[in-house]
Order: sequence, then structure tokens, then C-alpha cells
Amino acid sequence: MFTKILIANRGEIACRVAATARRMGMKTVAVYSEADANAKHVAACDEAVLIGPAAAKESYLRGDKIIAVALATGAQAIHPGYGFLSENADFADACAKAGLVFIGPPASAMRAMGSKSAAKSLMEKAKVPLVPGYHGEVQDADFLHAQADKIGYPVLLKASAGGGGKGMRVIENSADFKAALASCKREAISSFGDDKVLAEKYLSRPRHIEIQVFADMLGNCIYLFERDCSVQRRHQKVLEEAPAPNMPAERRAAMGEAAVAAAKAVGYVGAGTVEFIANQDGSFYFMEMNTRLQVEHPVTEMITGTDLVEWQLRVAFGEALPKRQHELAIHGHAIEARIYAENPEKGFLPSIGTLRHMHTPDAVAFALGGVQGSGVPAAVRIDSGVRQGDAISPFYDPMIAKLIVWGADRREALARMSQALAEYQIVGLASNIAFLKRLVEGAAFSNADLDTGLIERNQEQLFPAPRPAPPGALALAAVALIVAEKEQAEAQSANHPSDPWGNALGWRLNSAFQRRLSFTDEYAQATEAKAYLGEVEYHNDGWLLNRQPLTLMTRDGLYLSVKLGDNAVHGTVRRDGELFHVFTGGEHYALHYNDPMAHAGEAEAEGGRLTAPMPGKVVAVLVGAGQEVKKGDPLVIMEAMKMEHTIAAPHDGLVEEILYTVGDQVADGAPLLAFKAV
Repeated sequence: MFTKILIANRGEIACRVAATARRMGMKTVAVYSEADANAKHVAACDEAVLIGPAAAKESYLRGDKIIAVALATGAQAIHPGYGFLSENADFADACAKAGLVFIGPPASAMRAMGSKSAAKSLMEKAKVPLVPGYHGEVQDADFLHAQADKIGYPVLLKASAGGGGKGMRVIENSADFKAALASCKREAISSFGDDKVLAEKYLSRPRHIEIQVFADMLGNCIYLFERDCSVQRRHQKVLEEAPAPNMPAERRAAMGEAAVAAAKAVGYVGAGTVEFIANQDGSFYFMEMNTRLQVEHPVTEMITGTDLVEWQLRVAFGEALPKRQHELAIHGHAIEARIYAENPEKGFLPSIGTLRHMHTPDAVAFALGGVQGSGVPAAVRIDSGVRQGDAISPFYDPMIAKLIVWGADRREALARMSQALAEYQIVGLASNIAFLKRLVEGAAFSNADLDTGLIERNQEQLFPAPRPAPPGALALAAVALIVAEKEQAEAQSANHPSDPWGNALGWRLNSAFQRRLSFTDEYAQATEAKAYLGEVEYHNDGWLLNRQPLTLMTRDGLYLSVKLGDNAVHGTVRRDGELFHVFTGGEHYALHYNDPMAHAGEAEAEGGRLTAPMPGKVVAVLVGAGQEVKKGDPLVIMEAMKMEHTIAAPHDGLVEEILYTVGDQVADGAPLLAFKAV
């Protein structure tokens, strides 16, 4: 076996590879960018080497630098993780030329399957069913437009070298084609360095089902069953599960055998995923092959009792597959939720910031493919590349963690996922945790009514109107505030403990101290009240909150247990500036404390300027100064975290001034242009 490997990636996959390699007795080398100097994967490895600035194209995509580091540190092999260089055939060739083992498929297999167009042509020759479309080399815009018209709308445009939803657009009509094509090509060239696209018929209510395949250098190839990855937003997976619900054994075998045939056709070695798009009637079509390990591979590990990273290392060393097809079986059900730093209520815009507070559900340590000594998979597993105190930057994918649960059946797995999400707490940036909880508990997912449009079909249930914070949440916030003030006052009066006039703990002579606390949130702001008002009266044994007795029963760090009237309320309160984040009853309430002394003299921000929703780069300015526009007209296109975001006119108006040009980097909230309503 290898004695030392270099991990040419970052985040949770780098941490995962490091843990598996250490268990197998290997040393590991991390590479990192300037933005990742203190990253978790750096600490997880035995050595770490800086390879460049934050931008991926100057660091994690510099194959020459990575190979040089591998040679300098004595590594024998390079594990590319997923993303970055994991499907780069030229990098695999360069590794071989340098005498290093690339832990992945041969470059020839990547070239055959790495292009969606070439892969579809190969599958067509092998008589694998294909979705109607155009997968050729001609990329002239007029020609592609004609092909799309011929296919019939809606049409799906995809970056040929793409993945992860990058460079992908659904076009509803012919009039929108050329603008969508230009946007698709810009995103493709930015993400993959290749703007070639393919067009195919967009199927209504399809399921996304993929087969995990694995092959060794000795001619053995197997499939480790399927994953259902139908729940997506912007063509990126949100929830994944294995096995696929309502999958007949005959269809499972047919899809698995087709996937193995596809892998053998290109001389595949290592871990790979053959992706199919399936109709509700059970028919399926080849979509693409990902020639790498997938983000969602843990659900396969959980139901098969395997460690696919260990398999990768063994196969790359020349060993035979640890198991044959007849030795594999499905045990239970597993679901994975991707915890992202993003705001679902604002179009899933990525969020950046510091993880000031992160509490995760209790997890059983993952070992030996998820199967513990008792033979029962870990009930809850968390794969993460960040820790509390780490920052989510604008340079890379904003995933915080993968939360994976296992159950004896799907019902148990659903219940376990709901509970785990209820226990997950994040403060410091926006996250999709509450959205994921609604998604998992919703009727569509619970009943396995699955297709790639599930989120769009259930907008009302998944994006409900804001609800008022319950009295218990307000009580927890009030107690947390009062206790913090008490501790601060005690520290300040320590030098004069016997002076009642220096006591700032609410003491009054012959009366009770009374004060008004004001908190607000999105719901309160939208009502006439504007805020939640709490009339607090101090007493020796507690307080009255709006005339109800309020008592602190226990406190353990941020965890509080209080009694409000006859009701006991428990939860965690984490203060972040003027925001009190209250986690109680499986819900998260962000309550802004309106300190009457904190903002004296502050004026309203200047209006009339459209601002950047996040830090990023301006990639297109679609209007000019003095131009009149209609509501909804696109004005500026920004790129952030490898995705394009269009800033549109909020109403009819006049563009008075353009404040940035193409290529400029802009900060979150920066005014992009001056706009006047007409």
C-alpha cells in the first residue's frame, strides 16, 4: 500500500480522505490556498503546503504546482477528491508522466465520458436509451438555436464538460434561447474552461437516479446499487437517498447492468457514477457519467457497509475489488442533506461569513464504511470541512457539511433526519437548515412523490409566510439578555459589593424595577406592531414578563431552561451583536434586540441604488446610463461562487449612472448603478 498520498482538494472530502488514509496507515499531504491557511483539512493532514492565492485557478486548479508539491514531499499518489482536477484527463496524464499514481480512472476513460456529447454518442452506439437532443460539435449560436427549435421546448442546455448544475439552463421558448445560451457559455467557460454545450429535450417530472459503479485493474466491475437524487434546486442536488424509493428489483438490475456495461466500454477503473433520468413510468435514459467519487457517496456506504474511499486507495494500488457483485446487499435506508451557507428565501443566494456558533447533532463516529462492530450502521454521520469559528468565503462552494442518517427503513430514516436537522444550529451566516427540515417533513418527500421539480411544485409549503415568534422564544431571549447584563454588572461592581447605589442588577428601594424590552423579526416588521414588546418586572426570585411569572430554572452555557407561567421552555440562545438566535422546539428564531441607546443619530441609507446581493465579479452590464428600462429587465450580471446572478429592474425606471464595469470585483451591498423610478 502507499506510504504517503497528496490530497489535491479542500473541504469535507479532503478531511474524509485524510481520515481513511490514516486508518490505513498512510501519511497525507494537504495543499491549500491563501484563503484556506487555517482550514480544517490543513489540520487533518500530516503535512500542508501553500500553493497559491484564493482564486481556484491560481491554486487548486494548478496541476503543475500540485504535482511539484507531491514530488517534493515524497508522495506516491494524488487523490483529487471531487471537483477541481478530479475529472481532468490532462492532469491524470501529467501525474503518470511524473511517476505519480492518479487515484481515479484512466485519462482515456475520462476523455470518453468527460464530454457529455461524446459520452452520449458512445452510449448511442451501445444502444443505451438517450433523451432526444443534439450532442454534436457544431457550436454556432444560430445552428444551436435551430436544433433547439427542432427538439421542441422546453429545452435543456448543458455545459458539455460540466457538472453540479454549472452551465445549465432550462429554456421555455425560442425567444429566450440566445440570451440563455450566452449566459450558459459564460458560466461554462468560467467553471470548466470549456464553453461547449449540448441541447436536449427537457422532460417533465423526471427522476434523477444514478448508479454507483466500481472497477479494478483486473477486469472486475460491479455496481453498488442506486441513489435517488431527484430533489434539486438550480440543477444542484439538495437531498439524496439510497436505495431509490419504489425501485423494483428488475429495474434496479437493468440499470445496474447498463451502468457496468458503460463503464466497461471505456475501460473504467475506480469509483464512478452513471446517471440516468427516469420517467414516472419507469423508463430511463442515460444522462452522463461522472468519472469520480460523488458528493453523495456516503448514502451508498451506509446501505452497503463499504468505505468507498478505502476502495479507491486499494484499487489504485493494484488490488482487486474487496467484494464481488453477489456479495453486495442493501441494508436499510440512508438519506443525505447538504447543509449550505445560503438563503433559500432569497433564491438560494450563497451567504458568506464566520460560523460564530455551530452545534451539530450527536453523531456516531464513522468507521469501516459506516458499519460499527455490532453490524449496525451509524445512525447519524456528519462529513464537514469546517469548524466553529471558520469562515465561509466567496471563493469556493458554500457547503458547510453533509448530514447523513441511516434507518432500518425509509420511515425511520426520515424521522432521524428530521430530528437531526432540529438539533443543527448555525449562527453567523444564513443557512438552509430550516428549509431542509420543511422539505424532509413535507408530504411530497415523505410520500416519495419525487421528481426534479419537487421544490418548484411545492413552493407554498416550502416557503411559508413568516410566523410570529412564540412567547417561549421571547422569554428565552429576555432571560439571556438579563442574565448577561447581571454578569456584566456583577463584574463592574466587584470592587464595591456593599454599595446598593452601585448595584446595577435591577434593585430598587421599596419598589420593583420595571423596564420594556423590544425585539423584532421579519414577521413583526411586517405588522403594525413592528416589534414584540416585553414588560419586565424584577423580583428577588425571578421576573414578571407581561405579568406572567418568569423563572430561570437551569443554565448550562448557552442552554437555558426557564418557566413562563405554568409552561417550561428549553433552548439555546446565542447572541451575535444585536441578534439573539433562539433555538427551541426544533425551530430557529432570530430576534433583533432594539436597544434604545444603540443607534442614536443614525440616518436612513441612501436610496435609489441597486446593490450587489453578495461579493462577486461583474461579468456583464446590459444597460447604459440614460437608458429607460421596464420592470424585470436585466441590468447587470454578477458571478459569485461560480454561479451567475442577474440584477433586474425592480420597476419601470431610468438608469442614471453605471458604477462598475465588466471585470470589477464588488463587495456585498455595493451600489451597482443609480436608478430612478418613473
